[in-house]
Amino acid sequence: MPSLLAMSFEGELSPSFDLRCLHPGRQVPDGWGIGFYPGREPSATVFKEPAPPPGSARSELVKAWERVASSVFVTHVRSARWGQIADANTQPFARSWGRRDWLFVHSGSLATKVELGPDAIFEPVGSTDTEAIFCDVMTRVARAGWKSLREADLATLQGWLREYDDEGTLTCALTDGSDVLVYADRQGAQPVWIWELKPPYDEVIFGDDEVQVDLTRRGAKARKGVIASTHLLSSESDVPAAWRPLAPGGLMLVRQGALLAELPGEAALAPAAPVSPPGKAATAPPPGSAPPAGLPAAPRPRVMPPSRPQEAPRRRLEIRHRTVYRYAKPVERSTHIFRFEPIQDRLQRVAAHQLNVSVKGQFRDYSDVFGNRVRRLVVERPFTEMVIESMAHVVALDTDPLELRPLHARTTIPVNWMPWQRHMLQPYLLPPELPESQLVELYEYAMSFVERNGYDIVDTLLDINQSIYRDYEYKQGSTNVHTTAFEVYTTRRGVCQDFTNVFICLARLLGIPARYVCGYLYTGPKHENRAMAEATHAWAQVYLPESGWKGFDPTNGVLTQTDHVRVAIGRNYLDATPTSGTIFVGGGAETLEVAVTVEEQG
Repeated sequence: MPSLLAMSFEGELSPSFDLRCLHPGRQVPDGWGIGFYPGREPSATVFKEPAPPPGSARSELVKAWERVASSVFVTHVRSARWGQIADANTQPFARSWGRRDWLFVHSGSLATKVELGPDAIFEPVGSTDTEAIFCDVMTRVARAGWKSLREADLATLQGWLREYDDEGTLTCALTDGSDVLVYADRQGAQPVWIWELKPPYDEVIFGDDEVQVDLTRRGAKARKGVIASTHLLSSESDVPAAWRPLAPGGLMLVRQGALLAELPGEAALAPAAPVSPPGKAATAPPPGSAPPAGLPAAPRPRVMPPSRPQEAPRRRLEIRHRTVYRYAKPVERSTHIFRFEPIQDRLQRVAAHQLNVSVKGQFRDYSDVFGNRVRRLVVERPFTEMVIESMAHVVALDTDPLELRPLHARTTIPVNWMPWQRHMLQPYLLPPELPESQLVELYEYAMSFVERNGYDIVDTLLDINQSIYRDYEYKQGSTNVHTTAFEVYTTRRGVCQDFTNVFICLARLLGIPARYVCGYLYTGPKHENRAMAEATHAWAQVYLPESGWKGFDPTNGVLTQTDHVRVAIGRNYLDATPTSGTIFVGGGAETLEVAVTVEEQG
C-alpha cells in the first residue's frame, strides 16, 4: 500500500479512488486522506478519516463522486500511530498562505520532535511530527516572502528538508495547488517511485491489493501526468507502468503534468531503467516518452535544422520543386491553382522565380486575399500527365527570433485586442469547426500550458511548441488532410501539417491569432550521391502585440529563422496548399509524385 501518492496532470482529471483496504473483511489502516483542488481554484478540498470503518461512506465518495476533479492530488494512508487517532493527526495537512491553500503529506517518522520557535507563523493543531515539519517549512516560506512554489528557490527548500531528514525518515510531498514538490528520504529508507504518464491511452488503472486508482473511469482524456508513489503499483490496464526511482535526497518539481526540475541527491546516481512492480515483466517506456532526468533526449525521426553560424546575416537558398500528376484516363477540361512563388518581405527576398507547367492553357497570375502569389491555369485540352516545375532563388535574412518582448508589449493572457484589431485578425482567431465537447477539452489542454507558464504569452507558446515536438510522434501515413486537430491531440502522432493544426488550434482558443504557413525547410548540406527527394514543410505564425507575426515550428520545436522559406499563408492548409484545382471531365485514378530540394548557395 502506498503511504504517499502524489499526482499532477495537464488539466483536470476526475479519477476514481478505490480504497480496497476498507473493503469488508480487510485489515483497515489507522487513517487515510485525499487532498485536491477542484475547479482550478487555489482553495483545497480534503477528505480524510481517522480509524475508518470497513466500507466507509467517505471512501465510497472518492470512488464514485464525479466532483473529485483536479490537476493535483495528494493522498496518504496511515498505517502507524503517532499520537491520538484523530482528524488533527490525519494527513494531508493544510495551511493557507499567499492567497492559496498548501497541502503536505509525509511518509516516515522523525526520532526527535521538531521544535518551533516562539515567533513561528504557523503552529500545529495535532501532535504529529509531520504537521510540525509542515508548520516549520511554511514559516520559512513565509519569511522568505515566497507566495508560491513558483517563486521558491528549490535548492534552499531541498536544504531545509535535509535538515529534518537528519532526524529520521523524510519522504514528503508539498503542493500549493499549482506545483507539486516531491522529496525522497536521503537514507533511502522510504523510496519514491516516479511514473511519467504519456498519452495516448484509453484506460489507465493502477494499484495494488490495498488501493486502486482509475484515471479514466469518468472519461479518458489525452492528458500527460507525473505520478509519485512510495510503493510500486501495478498497471491494471493496457498502459504499462514504467516506474523509476527518485534519487535518495533528491527533489523534483512538477507543474501541470510536466517535470520542470529535478535536483539530484547528495551523491548523484545514474538514472535507473524503468521497472515494473513485483511479479510483472519489466516494461520499457512507451514510444515518445520523456527520458529520465539527466539523460539526453532520444533522437527523433524528424529533421532538425542545423545550427547557423552567428556571423552569417543571411542565407541564400536555391529551391527546386517538381510535382507530377498522372491520370488513368485523359483529363479533358480542368482548372488549377498553383502557389509556388515564395513571399517577399523584410524577412526574405526573392531573387528569381520560374514556374513551368508541361500542359498548356490560359493562365493568370495574381495576389490572393492573403497576399500569396497565385497562378490560375485553365486547361481545355486532353492530357494524362502534368509536370509542374518551380525554381526559386531566395535570400533569407537573419533576425533574432527571441525578440518577442518589446518595451510596453502586452505579454500576458488574455490579450485585450482593440475592436478594429479583432476585426482585422478575426480569420485567425476562429478555432476549427469541431464539436463543442472537443473544443472544451482542447481549451483545457491549452490552459494547462498557460497555468504552467504564469499566463505569459511567449513562454506559453514556446512551451506548446516544444511539447508538441517532444510528446507527439512523427509518423508518416498516420493521418490525411481531413484529420482534425482533436484526433492528432488524442493519438499524439502525425506529420508537420497535423502538428501545425494543433498549434494553431490551441493558440486561437487562447485568443492568440495564428495562421498556417506552407513553405520549405533547409535541412543542411547533402552529399552529391545522396537522394534528395523531400517535401514541402508546414509551420505556424502567431501575431503578438507590438511584435507582429512570429514563426513557430512545432514539428522541430524551433522558432523559424533563415532555415524556413515561406511560400504561402492562410487560415488553414486549403488556403496555402501548393496545388489545387477541379477536374470537370475525365481523369479517373490519379497518382502523385513530389520531389523537393533546398540547397544553400555560396
